[in-house]
Amino acid sequence: MSNILKAAKLDFSLVKPYSKVIGFTMLLPIAFAAVNRSILTGVSFAMCFIAMTTGYTFSVTEKNSMERLYGILPVKKSEMVIGRYLFVAALGAIALAVSLITQPIVLRALGENVALFDMISAAIGGLFLFALYTVFQIPGYYKFGSIKGRVFLYIPVAGFLVTLFLLPKLPAGTPMIHAIASSPALLIVFAIVLAAVMYAVSIWFSVRIMKKKEM
Repeated sequence: MSNILKAAKLDFSLVKPYSKVIGFTMLLPIAFAAVNRSILTGVSFAMCFIAMTTGYTFSVTEKNSMERLYGILPVKKSEMVIGRYLFVAALGAIALAVSLITQPIVLRALGENVALFDMISAAIGGLFLFALYTVFQIPGYYKFGSIKGRVFLYIPVAGFLVTLFLLPKLPAGTPMIHAIASSPALLIVFAIVLAAVMYAVSIWFSVRIMKKKEM
């Protein structure tokens, strides 16, 4: 476990030069939420943006030829992979927390009513979307690298556009909306379990890819 945490800390160090960009990425969706007057679309936009920063660690590693450094570190390849997933999950959690704190404040200041139901819906949607984006991105970057795998950068963009067009068309009485309203705690647990399963499968693929690579 300590090696996994060290690997995650190393990734945080790698993206430190991009901290201002990442901070701006977390704050920009506030304006989007204010324009659309919707915390759900605002949080979805935030998770899309932060998922696009997933490639930073791969890009820095590739540009600086750090594969040799990783090869001499007393850390297993599986631990390095899990550490990177932990780093990505931490970024997503921070972005989600910032969004759920700042966006309701801004929306209420604009006269919008942001109920607990809205925040729970946004949290569930944000968690699921971020997981859906990154479980495909990370194995893709491991397989093709940051340059050849640049197409994976646009997965969050495509996902957000689909979400943006579909959300307004969801009737208030759909089973999904009704389920969230009737049992939000159950939906949160389900979303967390589903995300955990998705990440477990994604990690398995990433570890297999890494073990086949020479470092």
